[in-house]
Formats: sequence, structure tokens, C-alpha cells
Amino acid sequence: MTHPLTYIDPNATIAANVKIDPFTVIHGDVQIGEGTWIGSNVTIMEGTRIGKNCRIFPGAVLGAIPQDLKFEGEKTTVIIGDNTTIREFVTINRGTKDRGKTEVGNNCLIMAYSHIAHDCLIGDNCVLSNNATLGGHVVVGDWVVIAGVSAVHQFVHIGQHAFIAGGSLVSKDVPPYIKAVRNPLSYGGVNSVGLKRRGFTLNQINHILDIYRIIYNKGLNTSQAIDFIEEELTATDERDEILTFIRESGRGIIRRFGKSGGDEE
Repeated sequence: MTHPLTYIDPNATIAANVKIDPFTVIHGDVQIGEGTWIGSNVTIMEGTRIGKNCRIFPGAVLGAIPQDLKFEGEKTTVIIGDNTTIREFVTINRGTKDRGKTEVGNNCLIMAYSHIAHDCLIGDNCVLSNNATLGGHVVVGDWVVIAGVSAVHQFVHIGQHAFIAGGSLVSKDVPPYIKAVRNPLSYGGVNSVGLKRRGFTLNQINHILDIYRIIYNKGLNTSQAIDFIEEELTATDERDEILTFIRESGRGIIRRFGKSGGDEE
């Protein structure tokens, strides 16, 4: 199922039922899983690992070396999970010696012209809309949506089930389950629509909302808010996920927008 005008290095490992369109170049030390389709004019470079049933649209470049002056030619990889779609002209760079890999999870949609830099870790079921750009070492949890023309600063962490509004500049960590909106990027309430779609109950969503009311609306600093939540609110998976994320935040979390920042959904 490979077009004669496609070049495949003999050291690449391609499953038998992969379909590859013309004018695509696949370098050595590449692995492509069963059922994957590779469109025309795609370049897949050394160290790329693509899972099963993926779709790679024309013009994508996967596995190019990092755009990092500290890169010294070390052997690193790009890993793409199963059932992930990569649209036109997406670029995903290999890792550096820091993590050794750049990874995109299963069931993700990476829309046209998006860029994922070296050492990024993207969870499962994520969506990066058109022109989303991730700097190096960014970590994105499962079920995150990053809307179009958003830029994420290097080393930022985005918690699971978060939603980033279009055109955002993300320079601080974004905690789980929330919407990040406005300029400068600020807490915009709980991502209740996304959570309902993913099967969260009303009680779970209200519990998450109670946590973020304490963090953002009670007038406490972050340490005081964490202590209050641990003392006053029932321990749940969601509570512990939020508190662990905030404790481990390296860049600090986004703040509320002025005095009128809302949290009602």
C-alpha cells in the first residue's frame, strides 16, 4: 500500500497494512503501526514512533531535531499514540537529553500548523486547535483542549480536563478542570461543559467548583487555601489531583482576573 513515488529507508519498520501516499519521505529508525495512513508530502524523520490507526495529513514533519541550541545530537524520539490524527503542516520535534522523548498520547487531534517542541508530554484525548504552539518541556494532562492560535511557554504544565481559550498566552501553570481565559490569562471558572461530556456527575462538578472558590475567591494566599481545603473539604480524587498539581507547580498557577473574575457555570 506504498506508492512508488514514496521513499522509505530500508531501516524503517512499517506494518503491513499501512497506507503511504506519494512524495512522502520516511527516514531510518522509524516505526509505524498497523492501520495508519500517511498522506502526501509528509516527512517522518529518525526516531519517530507512530502507533496504530493514526492519520498523518499532508505536509506534516515529525521527528525533526529540536530547535534547541543545547541539543548535541543525542539519540531521542518522538512517540505518537494510537488513533491520533495529525493535520496539515504540524511539526513535532524530537526530545533532548532532558527527557529523551517528545510524546503525544492516544486519541489526540493535533490540528493544522500546530507545533509541539522538544520534550513535551501530551496526554490522551487532547485537542490542539489550529496554530497552537507549545514551547519545550510543556506537560499537558489528559482531555485538555487548547484552542487556536494559543502559545504555551516552555516548562508550563496544564492539568487534565482544562480548557485554554483561543489566542491565549500561557506563561503560568493551568490547574486541572478549569477554563483559562482573558488577557492576561486568568481563571475563568470550572470547565463544567467538558466535564459533563466526559461523565462527571453534578456532585463532582460542584465539589470541584467549591475547591476553586476557596483558591480564587476567598482572599487566601495559595498555601492558606491548600490548608483550608485539606481541613474542610472531603478527600476525593479530584481534590487530591488539584492540591498535588498546585504543590508541584514550578511556575505558579494562573490567577483570578481582577475583582470581577467569575467562577459560576
